[in-house]
Amino acid sequence: MSPPTDAVVLDGGLSTLLEAQGADLSGSLWTARLLGEEPQRIADAHRTYYLAGAQVATTASYQSSVEGLVAAGYDERAARGLIRLSVTLARDVRDALAETLPDTRPGLLVAASVGPYGAYLADGSEYRGRYGVPSARLRDFHARRLELLADAEPDLLAVETIPDVDEAEVLVDLLDQVGVPAWFSYSVRGDATAAGQPLTDGYALLAGHGSLVAAGVNCSLQSDVLGAVQAATAATGLPAVAYPNRGGTWNATAKRWAYGDPPDLDLVRTWLDAGVRYVGGCCGTGPDFIAELAGLTAERA
Repeated sequence: MSPPTDAVVLDGGLSTLLEAQGADLSGSLWTARLLGEEPQRIADAHRTYYLAGAQVATTASYQSSVEGLVAAGYDERAARGLIRLSVTLARDVRDALAETLPDTRPGLLVAASVGPYGAYLADGSEYRGRYGVPSARLRDFHARRLELLADAEPDLLAVETIPDVDEAEVLVDLLDQVGVPAWFSYSVRGDATAAGQPLTDGYALLAGHGSLVAAGVNCSLQSDVLGAVQAATAATGLPAVAYPNRGGTWNATAKRWAYGDPPDLDLVRTWLDAGVRYVGGCCGTGPDFIAELAGLTAERA
């Protein structure tokens, strides 16, 4: 996959839109629960983001895993099928829209979400890292899911909200083996990962991995994005990816954010100037913000 010359607009928070549409996302599976119970809601959300101006739909696989789905009552075969379905739903929506909007919206993509091990634990540790498990456990967990997602043929993988350099080290090696283009984004606090490691170390680890098309930051405060982007581009030489949340606090029990201020488009401009080529929103952002981003990037094209 060649680096984009203009900014590619990602979607916003899938959970945010689903909740706005009345979906109940409580429970350990979060958005992945709807893969088995209400998949049409997910398809409708992807369509809404595409129509708002997103060029990329990010799948509902962030919190999906064979282990998690089996624990929720699915057998292993069904669990594997639901993980693949997350990609199929987005691809079907993309393909249907591509037939109706071939001239005005070329190049719509599907990114298969790969969340951290802490998302499977569903205890908020995805924002802390340092899970206390050996790297072999992380490797087995991620390898199984990456294989299933790759088999479903997404355009790329969205490895996102990674809090910990130790987990990143496992993931980048696996990504090179899988061979699907991927972006890699940390969750950050200031100049450190969510686990407290220096971002310079985190991004240096990503350098030289041929599977990566972008490196950056997501689900973090918008005020922390620019520093992370600058560290990412300096260490890797790759285009940057940035999609912050709206700030606030995460309630791990209710699986909900108490949101802060919406993203500032003036800040977005500084990110684009600093090398961001994949830009969108995470938790707390919705179609209105994506439409604003699409307008902004169109002006700069």
